[in-house]
Amino acid sequence: MRLDGKTALVTGGGSGFGAGIARKFSAEGARVVVADINPDAARSVAAEIGGIAVMVDVSDNASVAALAYEAADALGDIDILVNNAGITHLPQPMEEVSEADFDRVLAVNAKSVYLTARHFVPAMKARRSGAILNIASTAGRSPRPNLNWYNASKGWMITATQTMAVELAPHGIRVNALNPVAGETPLLSSFMGGDTPENRARFLSTIPLGRFSTPEDIGNAAAFLCSDEASMITGVALEVDGGRCI
Repeated sequence: MRLDGKTALVTGGGSGFGAGIARKFSAEGARVVVADINPDAARSVAAEIGGIAVMVDVSDNASVAALAYEAADALGDIDILVNNAGITHLPQPMEEVSEADFDRVLAVNAKSVYLTARHFVPAMKARRSGAILNIASTAGRSPRPNLNWYNASKGWMITATQTMAVELAPHGIRVNALNPVAGETPLLSSFMGGDTPENRARFLSTIPLGRFSTPEDIGNAAAFLCSDEASMITGVALEVDGGRCI
């Protein structure tokens, strides 16, 4: 029960890594707001863990502002903020990615971190406590061809994590990131350019431990970094990647 008495908000919490984080946080004693653009998915996970479901478009300022209001109304002060919502574009040469796809990737993967900071950091500063976790990617450390703008968005998130950590440390707020390798999530097929046995075998050959990451893997790492056990850890981007970035 390392998160007993804590309140947490997880964006993109209706599926994949976000659902794994929400479930682990609940198991560790936290009260959880499951925020997702898919309201049915959010409600399903929230019902499973006894949490609160909120629909949000993390790329939209008004929607994030409403999320902050609803979360505070439901659970009070938010102790832990997890910026997990993310999307990718399909693998293709960088110059062939449409402007609309580029804008959407940067809006969801990068602008969202700015928007949640606007609407959640002031209250954390006032309390002089809080933990923020950004779900980045091994793509931000070890980029692959044909995912150029997704790679760049995750590299941005890693740099944002570090600068947020430095700026917010005097206010008692810790900021860390996780770099998962691809896992059994709705984005897996897009990362691989199609979910085929051949593509799976090719991707798995790049992971020394020989398997994809799971929502449980990411939930376990997230629970540690957001707990008081990690009170001296800020500004890290922890690989949860089976050794892929070595």
